Amino acid sequence: MIINSNLKFLRKKKGFTQETFSEAVGISRSKLAGYELNINPPLDTLVKISDQLGVSVDILLREDLTTYSEYKLRELLETDQFLRGRKLRILSTTVDAEGRELIEVVSQRAKASYLAGFSDPEFISELPRFSLPFLPTDKKHRVFQVDGDSMLPIPDGAWIVCEYVDDWMAIKDGERYVIVTEQDGVTFKIAYNKISSERKLLLCSANPIYVPFEVEVEQIREVWRYRLAMS
Repeated sequence: MIINSNLKFLRKKKGFTQETFSEAVGISRSKLAGYELNINPPLDTLVKISDQLGVSVDILLREDLTTYSEYKLRELLETDQFLRGRKLRILSTTVDAEGRELIEVVSQRAKASYLAGFSDPEFISELPRFSLPFLPTDKKHRVFQVDGDSMLPIPDGAWIVCEYVDDWMAIKDGERYVIVTEQDGVTFKIAYNKISSERKLLLCSANPIYVPFEVEVEQIREVWRYRLAMS
């Protein structure tokens, strides 16, 4: 199958030996040799392999990468990394004295500067911050203040706690997200994922008087999934 040849091809392309790659993925060298020959890895191992190689599972299963030119291969891999929200930047964050991540607060006033400063550690460190002990510690959270009436019944001025999304392909249709874009800045909307087919997100308001609109994936800078509201 394609997965076997793709695994061997990309491993060599990225400079891994069978020994170093098997150690990185957490499997034995003999298992890796079998996966590269004719044995299909189980799903959990396949996910680890795709993460280590920097490509999606879909590409490993569907694309015969051994037939690609150098240019086409580089273009495909870079595009896949972009769509998954990786290789963009390291998320700026703040921690307390014990190294625990804090929750930064982006008010309506701070939204105007957020697009320019979201990747600046100094800007992020100047935001108000606090902690919520009941939120999972393995996720990054940030609070945004709602601006306007487009997402009723969540009212203007409410504070929403959101969870950072690092894989944009995982955006789920009909769920609420804060989307930070080059054109519109910080936007709180209901999202529909059209990235795979059209490289776009369709963003809708809960209030029907507002017209849905699309944003191209190249315009997206951050994605945060809505968790809860505080008024």
